Amino acid sequence: MRVPETQLALLEAASATETKTVAQLAEELGEDPAAVTRAAFELEEAGLLAVEEHVAETVTLTEEGQRYRESGLPELRLQRAAVEADADESPVEMGRLIGTAGLDGPEVNIALSNFARKGYGKIDGGEVTLAAEPTYDPDADPEAEALDSIADDEDGVGYLDGSLLDRLESRELIERAETTVRSVTLTETGVTALMEGVEVAETVGAITPDLLTSGEWRDVEFAEYNVEADAETTYGGKEHILRQTANRVKDVLVGMGFQEMEGPHADADFWINDCLFMPQDHPARTHWDRFALDVPPMEDLPEDLVERVEDAHRNGVGPDGDGYHSPWDEDFARAVALRGHTTSLSMRYLSGHAVGELEPPQRYFSVEKVYRNDTLDPTHLLEFFQIEGWVMADDLSVRDLMGTFTEFYEQFGITDLEFKPHYNPYTEPSFELFGKHPETGELIEIGNSGIFREEVLTPLGVECDVMAWGLALERLLMLMYGFEDIRDVHGTLCDLDLLRNVEVVY
Repeated sequence: MRVPETQLALLEAASATETKTVAQLAEELGEDPAAVTRAAFELEEAGLLAVEEHVAETVTLTEEGQRYRESGLPELRLQRAAVEADADESPVEMGRLIGTAGLDGPEVNIALSNFARKGYGKIDGGEVTLAAEPTYDPDADPEAEALDSIADDEDGVGYLDGSLLDRLESRELIERAETTVRSVTLTETGVTALMEGVEVAETVGAITPDLLTSGEWRDVEFAEYNVEADAETTYGGKEHILRQTANRVKDVLVGMGFQEMEGPHADADFWINDCLFMPQDHPARTHWDRFALDVPPMEDLPEDLVERVEDAHRNGVGPDGDGYHSPWDEDFARAVALRGHTTSLSMRYLSGHAVGELEPPQRYFSVEKVYRNDTLDPTHLLEFFQIEGWVMADDLSVRDLMGTFTEFYEQFGITDLEFKPHYNPYTEPSFELFGKHPETGELIEIGNSGIFREEVLTPLGVECDVMAWGLALERLLMLMYGFEDIRDVHGTLCDLDLLRNVEVVY
């Protein structure tokens, strides 16, 4: 009997008494698993191998799960800190324990909720008391032990309790997936064939130009193909749903008579905040919210505009203006940071610095990325896309602004907008926009808007009204597609299957 080389190697590696998986055999033979799978099906068809399939669950640690495995679950760190502080004898201040346990940010809430859930103790009035008999043994915490087991053998965790895995998955410490596992054993016919002797058949898997030109194709033996065998799934390129929606937004705004703005992602604080009448001691301008860059300050700023903006900050604008009476430092204004909003583009255009002096009426927009030092959650990312826009004209009102939003969002099937008065340092009046999530029914903030204040427009040399807004592209997606977490479509945690299969909405 003559068979292709891969099939012969598989026959010799397989056993009649021991079941081996295709993955094990592929590793043993140093072959591609897809090639071994194909050979196994061909040998099964010839009656030499028996192939069995079953669905197995694989469990892997997330980045957060790996971190907690190494440093300890937050609730266990809190419990150990409480033990060291003798919280079993008398209550201990919670802030002291949090510091000792090295907890910060979201870990604090995670530690407190799971500390109580596991019965490690009681939290009352900002103080922690250890329980005499906790529900879970902190020295043999099942969740911590499960993380170790999964890290050591992610494929062999079938013995772990399903509810325990559900809990770890809800805490986003593990990821679970189902895979098809194929196992092979030699049949009696296969054993007999090996005993009688099997040789390698020189077969060709594909016709090549060399075979055709040389005429050798007439003398070679072509491998048979099993068209029913599973093939490896391949995915072609596809435009990201976020980019599709951004392009759709651009088309809608151009159709409404707007022109697109362009500008730098890293810019002087002057354009990002000072021109917006944002005081330099505003909390949003500290390192907690701002990504400052360690680069030389921006020298190319219009000196006359810098003077007018500084005067507005110090003294206000007009006879009733009062300014902020707060520090104003030109060096800070020239410092470079990643833009926290694309209103820096609006300031460049309205001042005439980008495309020359503009005469009303004018409409401009941008759909660009911005950067903020936010805490990651289902509606916040460190970088996201902002839909910036403004209209320059005489006698604009809030009704004009609301009408613009109504027309814009109707193009995406969103008709249940709600508006809420708001305060901004740079617009008055101001309001936020909210839309109803199609799945949860919750109201989600989708943008901020208003009429630019005199303290913004006068230094820029603008003598008419300007209404402006900043809308979140990712939150528009949430209303259009029903996503509940923008990390599903953006960033390192995005759901690839969802992005591959999501239906495009026009």
